[in-house]
Amino acid sequence: MVSITKIGFWGYPHPDIIEKTKKDYPNAEWIDLDIDFSYPKTNILPESYCKIIRNIIDNAMFLKPELILAPIGKDKCDSGWFASKILSDMGFNVIQTIFEDLEPKREIVICDSNLPLYDKITTITAGIVNPEILRTAKERIKYNLESQNNTNTFTPAPGFWGVPPNDLEILRLFPDSTHVYGWTRCVEAGTPADLDLEMFVDDNVPTVFYSQAFCAKSQLAKYLADKHNGLYIDIDDYASNSIRAKIEAFLRLS
Repeated sequence: MVSITKIGFWGYPHPDIIEKTKKDYPNAEWIDLDIDFSYPKTNILPESYCKIIRNIIDNAMFLKPELILAPIGKDKCDSGWFASKILSDMGFNVIQTIFEDLEPKREIVICDSNLPLYDKITTITAGIVNPEILRTAKERIKYNLESQNNTNTFTPAPGFWGVPPNDLEILRLFPDSTHVYGWTRCVEAGTPADLDLEMFVDDNVPTVFYSQAFCAKSQLAKYLADKHNGLYIDIDDYASNSIRAKIEAFLRLS
């Protein structure tokens, strides 16, 4: 078997393929190619394109993982499919995966907890490759609630809907009571292609609907923001001061 030291992935590859790959290459480093590591730009993709997909291409070209797990179905997007074909055409070893199962759903705990929003989202995404991180976090939250004689989740002040943003620092603008909706909630449930769950938002929760600029999910974000009287924002790369001020004003006045 060929020695593999670096495995790249994006989105939520099928769990069965993740587990098989971990068994085949137990010592390999796993790299989330979605993340902006500030590596040099390759200019392979247009500048006016989803920053997350540009991250995938730029990171792959810089880090050169020997294997890439590439979600291409409704659990990701057509752009992920295109990226997988481009990287394969450029010589990368790419395994395409589709994870469109809608059942069984895992219990939602982290999204509705009082962890800081940054910790909620980074814990959920870390749990894609390391499910034990997710299980441990859920058990800790449940234990804390039970020790406080409170078996209910925390009542949310605002909500955050969307995918993990390229600019994770904007998550620190939100209070710990923020509930998480959208694709990230689907990931905690273990059903990243569940569109009904992705469109779910609790009633009477002032919610920021976030989309990465040039992402097809902008369609959902804008529609749901109008439907629920929320705040729609899209960010290309990193949040400007005006975007930050808009979020802070919405949270303060809601």
